[in-house]
Amino acid sequence: MYVDALAEACGPDFGPVSGVEWPGSKAEQHAAQQAMEWRGPEAATVSGELLEAVGEAEVLAVHFAPVSRAVLRAAPALRAVCVARAGLENVDVAAATALGVGVVPVHGRNATAVAELAVGLMLAEARDIARVDASVKAGGWQKPPGPGREIGGSTVGMVGFGQVGRAFATVLRGFGSRLIAYDPYVTDAVVSRYSVTRVDSLDTVFRESDFVQVFARLTAETECFLGAAQFALMKPTAYFVNTARSRLIDTSALYDTLAARRIAGAGLDVHDQEPLPADSPWRRLDNVTITTHFAGDTTTTSLRSARLVAEAIAELAATNRCVSAVNARELGWV
Repeated sequence: MYVDALAEACGPDFGPVSGVEWPGSKAEQHAAQQAMEWRGPEAATVSGELLEAVGEAEVLAVHFAPVSRAVLRAAPALRAVCVARAGLENVDVAAATALGVGVVPVHGRNATAVAELAVGLMLAEARDIARVDASVKAGGWQKPPGPGREIGGSTVGMVGFGQVGRAFATVLRGFGSRLIAYDPYVTDAVVSRYSVTRVDSLDTVFRESDFVQVFARLTAETECFLGAAQFALMKPTAYFVNTARSRLIDTSALYDTLAARRIAGAGLDVHDQEPLPADSPWRRLDNVTITTHFAGDTTTTSLRSARLVAEAIAELAATNRCVSAVNARELGWV
């Protein structure tokens, strides 16, 4: 996939490409991924094969493989690390910058995929789709406990209005919902372009929305910034959906809110522990739809990721810089 994308972006003579498999089972890789999300690239073991393979590399393209200080030091010719995702938890950006190596994420690669699952979780909760399906397959014929909620005519509030929020607004426009968003880092012009009303506080989103969608980016500022105070503002008929990062949320406060039925329900694709332990109390809640952190996993996302990485490498080859690198300014690339 990456070779084909590189041939298209750089031409057939783009140079040798070698690949290294990230070792371990899918479960082991996911555990390492979670560890890096919490503690950075040093939390995962780097294979000797990777350290050997990067020796002559000028560009390293990864998804969630660890790019620790040891990996960077093993690659004296390295010019850039291209990460086929927006998050950089698996890369030691400070070490890369000190060594003059650009770190290039790809933004928007899975925005449509995540937005579509966010809509799916809204529908699953508002119409009890997953629970009714489970009942039928278990031999029953359960009807929803009450009449469902229509998305059309509802107020849908977004926390964060980046690439995913914009894709979500585009998809949801056809439902006829009122869309509001809180994002202090996005201009009024961008918000209004998507027929979304900007609000000036988180409280407004939680107080007014029938569905709250979380699309914020995880930073030191946003870690665990949504909790009991915000959930207390929600209508008892409202739903909460998170397809971003679990660490944005005080998950204990959300659990207590759902267990006490202070809101109607939730849809969650991200969790503090993945997979959820067999005895997790989240498994026993009947007012939450849980998916297994697959919002961005589609064939289209994979193809788009490869293309965006290849385009970044082509820019580097042509100009000796990549302006989308997170450390472009420190490296003098902008």
